[in-house]
Amino acid sequence: MEYLLYGFITFLLSILFSMGGAGSGVALIPILHFLGIDFTVAKAIGLFAGASTTITSSIMNMKRKIVEYKFVIPIASMMLIFAPLGAYSSRFIDEDIVKFVFMLMLFYSASMMLFSKKKVLYHVQSSLALFMVGAVVGFVAGLLGVGGGNILIPLLALLGFEPKKVAVAVSFVVPFSALGSFATYASYIELDWTLLTIVAVSAIVGGYIGNYLMHFKLEQEHIKKLMAILLYALALKLLWHFIF
Repeated sequence: MEYLLYGFITFLLSILFSMGGAGSGVALIPILHFLGIDFTVAKAIGLFAGASTTITSSIMNMKRKIVEYKFVIPIASMMLIFAPLGAYSSRFIDEDIVKFVFMLMLFYSASMMLFSKKKVLYHVQSSLALFMVGAVVGFVAGLLGVGGGNILIPLLALLGFEPKKVAVAVSFVVPFSALGSFATYASYIELDWTLLTIVAVSAIVGGYIGNYLMHFKLEQEHIKKLMAILLYALALKLLWHFIF
């Protein structure tokens, strides 16, 4: 019954977040943890689910020949290196500190969904900037156990990169971060592969349905508000844990 519950939750979250153009791992991880799964194990499950859905998007984008490799390779290569480093570093950092940073990331992601006006702070177009962005986001994503898309999208937008270009890039680079981090977590924690399989299948099916529904003129702003409210609720739940 627990497997069915986890699969159903993953399915619903994947539909919602796919409709909003984001990964569901950022919400799945705290929910699984609140349901009794160890935080580190929940991060690994969230990463596996996220990688399963984003790989499909990456392959489709490559077949459509809309991936700009000069743009994505610097980010992907750094995330592939630094995400596992972040995941490995989490072994030596107090779990409450990681949870606190995760809580801040939830507040950040929710706020960007609600209040971001896509203002450009700097027009940075150099490859060096892309390498640096990939390294920083990769390490933080690995530490927190997320793919990094929720951090990467607003950051690249603030640096002046075109939104459509960013969306394609993120769907390409997130699997590098997610799989690299997952492999690191899997090397030192015990995983339930049955649960992983159920969650991955649920994420793929939910993501496919969400992408399909996204084309039916649903109001993206309304969906993003719903996602933001959910993330705020999860962040406040974690904050309650720290206060009490």
